[in-house]
Amino acid sequence: MSLLTLEHVTKSFGNLRAVHDVSLEIPKGKIIGLIGPNGSGKSTLLNVISALNPADSGRILFEGEEISKRSTDEIFGLGLVRSFQDPSLFFKMTVLDNSLLPVKQQQGEKPWRAPFHHLWRKQEAAAALESSRLLEQLLIRKHYDALASDLSGGQMKLLELGRSLMGNPKLLLLDEPTAGVAPKLAYTIFENIAQMRENLGLTFLIVEHRLEILFDFVDSLYVMHMGQVLTEGSPAEISANSAVREIYFGE
Repeated sequence: MSLLTLEHVTKSFGNLRAVHDVSLEIPKGKIIGLIGPNGSGKSTLLNVISALNPADSGRILFEGEEISKRSTDEIFGLGLVRSFQDPSLFFKMTVLDNSLLPVKQQQGEKPWRAPFHHLWRKQEAAAALESSRLLEQLLIRKHYDALASDLSGGQMKLLELGRSLMGNPKLLLLDEPTAGVAPKLAYTIFENIAQMRENLGLTFLIVEHRLEILFDFVDSLYVMHMGQVLTEGSPAEISANSAVREIYFGE
């Protein structure tokens, strides 16, 4: 069953057609890679799916429901969550506070309930406990009271991943989750992604340039080139594809 389906999606910026007639399917419970040279349209495609840059034409369906005209808030509410290549954290807030921001249906945020702590104390405590467990899994729990600005680049990536998970997602769109991260930590990030797929039943669409790591974890991949899907297949099939090798290595 496909959790996400794109049908002939196109997005242009003036005379630049960044995404052209892209169709793809993301099956439920799978880790799917999205690769291609710089400027091939990968990040723009994630922006289109998440409604940051709505498509000019085509259809996007999530769990069989068209979301092409939905707002970013509505799409987030449905369980489609994305992270960014450059972590978009609140740097003057603590790690814990950053992780708690996406929690849905927080009773303490309602003006008529906020003054009455007893009405939302248990919910807040439960969310903090869930966050603590998640930060422990991501190896950054000891930094829970540090400002996000004090984290290393790799730790910021881990916090971005953890914060995305606190939004109770069904599908996570990850844009280069290991960019600028040391190889050992990069592999750890993907190990966490694989565990979350197994333990939580999550689905992932991941843009990543570190193919040597990505190929160890994905079920299949789409390759983009000049705004279009060039091909799709398993890691072995993509590795052996002559057109892919030409655009990456000039072979």
